[in-house]
Amino acid sequence: MTTETLTGSCLCGAVAYEVKGEPAKFYHCHCQRCRKASGTGHCSNIIIPEADSITWTRGQDQLTRYKVPEAIRFSTCFCNTCGSLMPREIPGGKMVIIPAGSLDSQPAIKPQARIFWDSRSDWSCSEAQVPVFAEYPD
Repeated sequence: MTTETLTGSCLCGAVAYEVKGEPAKFYHCHCQRCRKASGTGHCSNIIIPEADSITWTRGQDQLTRYKVPEAIRFSTCFCNTCGSLMPREIPGGKMVIIPAGSLDSQPAIKPQARIFWDSRSDWSCSEAQVPVFAEYPD
């Protein structure tokens, strides 16, 4: 892998960012906290250790951070206007976690694993393929 620059933004466009570093992991996480934070069956996160940190190119003052009080590491960062999850730096460690759905650029890394699989909801994606449609099905 190589160092790359990833860019992204929120749904309403109020917040934009740039992260430079070497993506090390790309996971679909099915844990309860990720499901609750995203409102979906899993979060898709890219982890960049030793990142040169986040450069907020727009709207840093529009961000809210929330840390689950009893969690050692889990927190979220999101746009105050539209609620889109945004990248977060892990306190005490030089690590950035990027919600892949917030990216405007395409990362070189591809998803590597589904983690916390035993925590997933029964209705969530299964290992089997489901039908694919370019837009809404008829």
